[in-house]
Amino acid sequence: MKFQLKAPFKPTGDQPQAIQKLVDGLSREDRYQTLLGVTGSGKTFTMANVIEKVQRPTLIISHNKTLAAQLCQEFREFFPNNAVEYFVSYYDYYQPEAYVPQSDTYIQKETKINEEIDKLRLAATTSLMTRKDVIVVASVSCIYNIGSPHEYASAIAVFEVGKELPRNVLLRRLVDIHYERNDMDARRGTFRVAGETVDVFPSYMDEGVRIQYLGDTIEHLTVFDPLTGQTIRSEQKTVIYPAKHYITAPERFEDAFSQIQKDSAERVRYFKKKGRHIEAQRIHERTTYDLEMIRQFGYCNGIENYSRYFDGRAPGDPPHSLLEFFSKDYLVFIDESHITVPQLRGMYFGDKTRKETLIEFGFRLPAAIDNRPLKYEEFEQNIRQAVFVSATPDAYELAASSQVVEQLIRPTGLLDPEVSIRKTEGQINDLLLEIDTRVKKHERVLVTTLTKRMAEDLAAYLEEKNVKVTYIHADVETLKRSDILQDLREGKVDVLVGINLLREGLDLPEVSLVVIFDADKEGFLRSTTSMIQVMGRAARHLNGAVIMYADTVTGSMQRAIEETDRRRQRQVEYNKTHGITPLSIKKAIRARLLKADEKEPQTLKTEHIPAHERTRLVEEFMIRMRLAADALDFEKAARLRDQIKELQMK
Repeated sequence: MKFQLKAPFKPTGDQPQAIQKLVDGLSREDRYQTLLGVTGSGKTFTMANVIEKVQRPTLIISHNKTLAAQLCQEFREFFPNNAVEYFVSYYDYYQPEAYVPQSDTYIQKETKINEEIDKLRLAATTSLMTRKDVIVVASVSCIYNIGSPHEYASAIAVFEVGKELPRNVLLRRLVDIHYERNDMDARRGTFRVAGETVDVFPSYMDEGVRIQYLGDTIEHLTVFDPLTGQTIRSEQKTVIYPAKHYITAPERFEDAFSQIQKDSAERVRYFKKKGRHIEAQRIHERTTYDLEMIRQFGYCNGIENYSRYFDGRAPGDPPHSLLEFFSKDYLVFIDESHITVPQLRGMYFGDKTRKETLIEFGFRLPAAIDNRPLKYEEFEQNIRQAVFVSATPDAYELAASSQVVEQLIRPTGLLDPEVSIRKTEGQINDLLLEIDTRVKKHERVLVTTLTKRMAEDLAAYLEEKNVKVTYIHADVETLKRSDILQDLREGKVDVLVGINLLREGLDLPEVSLVVIFDADKEGFLRSTTSMIQVMGRAARHLNGAVIMYADTVTGSMQRAIEETDRRRQRQVEYNKTHGITPLSIKKAIRARLLKADEKEPQTLKTEHIPAHERTRLVEEFMIRMRLAADALDFEKAARLRDQIKELQMK
């Protein structure tokens, strides 16, 4: 099926020329291009038009799960008859395995997998295996190891009406591709057996597949609703894909076990030669235990560290990633590229440092280093053509691109917001007055702070003043964040307070005011790029305005204001020339892509923690804070710092 764009409007403003220039660049085989589009200019619609014109499978990479979910919703509206999939990390919580030599502290890997996101990941790879009209909206997790697409494809189970296939052979085939028998609980990744009927619940879809036998022959194949049991449709042939991405050919297991044992023995000799007997014993016990677990149960904690052996890769070979599931002619859009590209570059090095420490002290074999994300150079080798998309592209994108396509005019004629600078003295009372003015007009307000603590404290204070307010930051669960943004649009919340999550790509046309606290604190969150992005949150409303609370005007502030004024002047001239009267963006509130649990995210309760336990927690959080900082995850480091301070105050 071809990509068919469905939209109640046509390209306008700067969009037609931007679409044509990008398509021309792709036709010329330009490897990299940049779409410099201001907030609210319809960059997503431009991307959708390019996809329809070139008719190629497309990967859209976002740096943020929430923004990826929002993009996925938009593209599903634009392409209702095509496959638009969502691929992000399936961890709701992830604490990587680590070792801190200075304090001799080993941190066990801890994870909490979101089953719904796991289903969507599998749905994405299944679509890529079965059709060409596929758009995958992904986070940077798309460069992580997920197993070989060739092994995944070769492991499919095909069932056809009229074919002879003994039931016990079918059941063994399902077990081989990681489906588990469960006759009581109909959940994804399982199957159940009742007489001559086998019900399979594929890991990548909400429906079940019913296989009915007559003797050893498949008599009927139907797709049904697991809740009601009602038949949805009949099939002549169906394909069941594996329940997990990691598939290993059975004949490779013994070779893998043999090589692991050989490498373990070599590592033991290495440590003993150095006189490091503790490390020698540690690696011997670890690999012996892990191999026994894999033999007995097919799994062990940290099995991904042995992936090189089971994949058949040589040392140093890049891992298999989502990129390999695409056909060779696929197109890549890197959304908010000024943030996403540095993330893609930094993933490998953060992972490498942590793994090297584990290997050096005998917690892992050297092969663990090959369970990693792609290096940026390897990422580039996997893509043929890419378009960087940003309102503030970085020097790298501009230098790498054959052309920079500007999209400064908004279809609605809206201008970039006016910016005012106000003194910090009395800023909270001033903010309350501004909020009151906006709320009376049924408009929304975004407030950005520098720390999680300030976001929470400010939200609590505003709530005491009867403001409908909430906060959002890295501690808030992934799916809960989307619900909060939905509540803001629906008017259940008037004010949203946050840190840097509020910077890029949030499509909130009801927001008319953006407030920036500590605007004169130079740094990552108050750089020129960051502040232009922050200002852009108010550019979708006719009354859009930005207030910066600061006592001095920094270079970053000055440059951000000058660039905003330049764009505003261009927009005013365009509107005047074409007789356009600006209008606020009207955008339907979509159904949620995913729904978070109703319960609130857990927070650390310190009031009843004994003194000795607080001391232990402080030490543990200090270690995690340093690890987060080393991995360039400064938001997490700041969050841990705040928790340490809270523990120390008790």
